[in-house]
Amino acid sequence: MANHAYEVRAQWDEEAKVWVAESDDVPGLVAEADDIAGLIEKLRVLIPELLEANGVQSRANGQAVDFRLLAAYEERISSAVPT
Repeated sequence: MANHAYEVRAQWDEEAKVWVAESDDVPGLVAEADDIAGLIEKLRVLIPELLEANGVQSRANGQAVDFRLLAAYEERISSAVPT
């Protein structure tokens, strides 16, 4: 990735059972999906749309947009031996 990479953070929402993505670099970005692959597909559409809507970048010039997805997943598991 030669250009500036827009940073996107994703966190697993255990209650809703979805990945939720947000970004300080892409104004207005909030997306959710059942899995990371689905989230990435949504981000590929939303990031360029939001950058254009916010006047950051025009899609008319065909310039590529790079993004970096940082995902975090936490879970508590029991160390007890099942009986």
